[in-house]
Amino acid sequence: MKTSAIISKRIHVPLLLAALAAFGATSNVLAAGVCGDGLWADAMIGSYHVHPKKHFDQFNPGIGVECWVAPQWALTGGYFRNSLSAPSFYGGGVWAPEFAHWGYVRLAAMGGLISGYDYGKWGIGHDHKLGPVLAPLIMAEYGRVGANIILIPPIPSSDLPFTLGFQLRIRFW
Repeated sequence: MKTSAIISKRIHVPLLLAALAAFGATSNVLAAGVCGDGLWADAMIGSYHVHPKKHFDQFNPGIGVECWVAPQWALTGGYFRNSLSAPSFYGGGVWAPEFAHWGYVRLAAMGGLISGYDYGKWGIGHDHKLGPVLAPLIMAEYGRVGANIILIPPIPSSDLPFTLGFQLRIRFW
């Protein structure tokens, strides 16, 4: 087995276990009433890269969760296959201020950590594959269904341009 494959497994296995533990703890979180303002499942479906001369995977399947702890604040985490055909795990928070909410649409910001890219000097860990993300998003919801459009900033050390990510959402709580 190649050294890079061994290193990749060492990084992603703990992240996968942490994500599974977080999903498993969701029922306990609900019991405690922490997600009192809603629990959503997110299905990552694809992306669009603002770079006409370079190829990236536009189909990025994945799954995530949003636990709304207050009307304007949520915890989020999940997994998807990124545009470089590598697994990515993310976790962080969402802020959706009331002043940026119009009917079925609201503007929000998401911040946290994401794996699966080379972050260079901004990366965490020995291979710099875990790094910070701060992204604006447009959220639309109607009843128990919705969609997110996320504007992911460029990651120069991975040669990634601005990217739009698309998620479908369903509310469970």
